Amino acid sequence: MKIAFGLGHPAHFHLYKNAMQILKKDHEILIFISDKDILKKLLDSYNFQYSIIAQTKPNEGLYAKAKKLFFSTKRIYSELKKNKPDLFVTCLSQLSWVSFLLNRKCIFNAEDDITYTYLQGIITYPFVNTILSAKVVKTWPFSFKKIGYAGYHKLAYLHPNCFIPDEKIKNSYINDKRYFIIRTVSQSAYHDINARGLDLATLRVVINYLNKLGKVYISTEKILPQEFEQYILNIKEEHIHHILYFADLFIGDSQSMAVECAMLGTPSIRINNFANKISIINELEYRYHLTNSLSPKLKNKIIPLIQDISNIERDIYRIRRDEMLKDKIDVTAFLVWFIENYPQSVRIMKENPDYQYNFR
Repeated sequence: MKIAFGLGHPAHFHLYKNAMQILKKDHEILIFISDKDILKKLLDSYNFQYSIIAQTKPNEGLYAKAKKLFFSTKRIYSELKKNKPDLFVTCLSQLSWVSFLLNRKCIFNAEDDITYTYLQGIITYPFVNTILSAKVVKTWPFSFKKIGYAGYHKLAYLHPNCFIPDEKIKNSYINDKRYFIIRTVSQSAYHDINARGLDLATLRVVINYLNKLGKVYISTEKILPQEFEQYILNIKEEHIHHILYFADLFIGDSQSMAVECAMLGTPSIRINNFANKISIINELEYRYHLTNSLSPKLKNKIIPLIQDISNIERDIYRIRRDEMLKDKIDVTAFLVWFIENYPQSVRIMKENPDYQYNFR
């Protein structure tokens, strides 16, 4: 079988990387990317071959994004019209459109509620055959296309079957007994318009407080003032999850890293104006107590929240993580099965949703 994958974010690489490694043993894998942040570096680190269909630039306006979508779709169509894949598996709208034009089946992996990424949903979901997402993700009015599974995108690479934290890797960068990771993101996606996160004033307050407790490291997508240069974390991109696992606390405005920390059992605080608005993070926060969200309007509460988390034994978060994992599946194993058996896998899941629990 020939399978075309579409990736537009480093998180998409992590979602698919293990499945693609397994699938390429018996199938032909084609990878198309809209290059963003460290996506290309990650693919290179795993020796994947890929085609770059577009570059994501900081602070792109909607017109620039629309223009990029048009020309990248045209390029994919030109590449695949003579050499049609049997199946499209994607997080990119462009591949969903090309699959429709070529009359091929398409699985779209959705991580965000349509209320959060409404524009992408409206322009993408009508053209896909199946929306594969966590059970809690809202996809209406396209719910009839959804196959919900007991898991999260991040479990495709941070489930214990896929990821074993290595203290030696952590020690090659950090030897501090206690350390804290701060993440600042560019907030340049279309759904981040008018978004607010960890501002510089709050960042200074947080660093001044954490410096009394341990070492502070910053991972950032954007250029910060010179005063923060001493805190910048310089590591190989593929090692970040080992660093997060052993951290005492994560603070940032990144949705992705907050969820990753929950998968690892690392306490986290996310501060942005999407607090309490995203179903996956709400489940992790209120059902499993694995993360914490703050609106920027409540940024004055961040130090008391850090103090509260510091009073909780670190192992409690590992126990909470284990309780969450009891309810979830090995997403990579499930994804490989779902792709290899598509579209029969859709029928099986509709008739017997509990079939997914064969993938633990």
